[in-house]
Amino acid sequence: MAHRETPISEITLRRYEKPYSLPKRELLKKACLSLGLLQPGDSRDVVVDILYILLEAKKELSADEIVKNVSELRKNENLNSTGTAASNIRRQMRRLRAIQLVEKVKNKYRITENMKLAEIFDEKISGILLKTISSRVREYLDKVDEVFK
Repeated sequence: MAHRETPISEITLRRYEKPYSLPKRELLKKACLSLGLLQPGDSRDVVVDILYILLEAKKELSADEIVKNVSELRKNENLNSTGTAASNIRRQMRRLRAIQLVEKVKNKYRITENMKLAEIFDEKISGILLKTISSRVREYLDKVDEVFK
């Protein structure tokens, strides 16, 4: 039986200094870095704007509304338009859905169950995703210990 090299799921978590007073977008960017949605030094940070738009809206938005609002936000913030193509925004939305921060309801997107991000982290990411990943890592480590005993 051949084994896949592609992970079924993955998550990267980073620890930064405590979140002191930062502007809204910078605070959200640091949260995205902490969750592995961005790489340190990455200039392609449209995922921050997608979350920003959804958090500000507090309602379900269509993909077209998100694309339009992200473009407007980046223009208003004097940020370059890198990554604002509809195809890239849809790709970023899939990433946000994969870690369960965002959900799709009848072809519209919202923050999962309109919950607070900390609640989503505790319930969905830490409570489910990390547990399943940790459990599988443990299975591999147990098997390695068995094979190399």
